[in-house]
Amino acid sequence: MAHTHSHNTPDGNHTRLAAAFGITALFMLVEAIGGWISGSLALLADAGHMLTDTAALLMALLAVQFSRRKPNARHTFGLLRLTTLAAFVNAIALLVITVMIVWEALRRFYQPQPVAGGLMLTIGVAGLLANLLSFWLLHHGSEEKNLNVRAAALHVLGDLLGSVGAIVAAVIIMFTGWTPIDPILSLLVSLLVVRSAWSLLRESLHELLEGAPGHINVDKLKRELTLNIAEVRNVHHVHLWQVGEKPVLTLHVQVIPPYDHDALLVRIHRYLHQHYQIAHATVQMEYQPCSGPDCELCFDSGSTQHDPHHHAGHVHQHH
Repeated sequence: MAHTHSHNTPDGNHTRLAAAFGITALFMLVEAIGGWISGSLALLADAGHMLTDTAALLMALLAVQFSRRKPNARHTFGLLRLTTLAAFVNAIALLVITVMIVWEALRRFYQPQPVAGGLMLTIGVAGLLANLLSFWLLHHGSEEKNLNVRAAALHVLGDLLGSVGAIVAAVIIMFTGWTPIDPILSLLVSLLVVRSAWSLLRESLHELLEGAPGHINVDKLKRELTLNIAEVRNVHHVHLWQVGEKPVLTLHVQVIPPYDHDALLVRIHRYLHQHYQIAHATVQMEYQPCSGPDCELCFDSGSTQHDPHHHAGHVHQHH
């Protein structure tokens, strides 16, 4: 059995993420309070949308923070999965908030409420400026190709639409007095919230259920490993999952008995790392066709026995 591990360096985007999180969280509260005072449901809906951005930024920030903590005997992968759990809870909360906003919007169609257009416009412009500043910070951070930062930047970019919509609605109310534009806009913003929340719920649940990362095709990996390393005859019993942003892989590889066992292990690990960015892989090398309960998930078996012809080696690599 061979293992390879990767140790990340502290992320240089931490400061940008922290600044963007502070700005977004502050103006989320401003929009929520302003929406409550002005009577604008659109501002409250946009505050809900900014909550998705705040949550995305917080998870990105936590991912950076937790990645700095060393694993221990109790948490051998560290605490990276906490960000996934937080995403799952956050997504459910956002869906509940959206249902409440939609319910209130429908009620206001039948019972219109007064809206302070001037205050709504002021807060909408402030929110737009805050989103532009956050996006600028994150856009520069994305140059380092950090997936968390890029995802957070896309969240903030989407929230710009909500701020622009709030400004348009405020202008319409100020010049025409037509208040139904407020619940109409809140419904449109709610669609953005549902889209973000549903995506967050689906992705976090997939990771919590140990689903394979979407960007890695397991069948393709098995096929290419066999084609590109001459000694590899068969790849099977593959299990791929993700912890935080780190893909983790275990697999059995039937090989032609190599002249240099450890060198072949190194080549397999190097291929996985270079072509699939998998830096943590456990490879079991076998010289005979795999048979027995260890080649399948067997939940009724109390233990697994290895074929005496199987051979496994250990190697540690740091990338």
